Amino acid sequence: MERAECNEADMALIEAALEVLKENFDDGVYRHTVGCALRCANGKIYRGVNCDGIHGSCAEYITMGIAISAGEREFETIVAAHEKAPNGVIPPCGNCRQMLFEYCPEINVIVNDERGKPVKVQAKDLLPFAWAPIVC
Repeated sequence: MERAECNEADMALIEAALEVLKENFDDGVYRHTVGCALRCANGKIYRGVNCDGIHGSCAEYITMGIAISAGEREFETIVAAHEKAPNGVIPPCGNCRQMLFEYCPEINVIVNDERGKPVKVQAKDLLPFAWAPIVC
């Protein structure tokens, strides 16, 4: 799996994800526990939080939906964050990995490496043997 070092813009993306979480964390019912920030190819950043409930949605899904609804189709880097995670970074769940693979397999995803350092990997490398649509 290829990895790339995080640059200053990537570290700012992590901060954007943590900031949207701080702005929306609801301690009373423990909702909105994950923040997400997505940088598009044009440099525009979209942010979102997870929505808990009987059928909750992850922050990555919400954020991707916000960007797509705004007309974006080219995505560069995404990160999910939680205030208590190392460097604030949490890896996407399996469902989000599949979604990222289907929408933008070459998007950079910020995760922590084995030493706890934030690095970028491509979504397609996070889900080996991913399901892909069959085109007839």
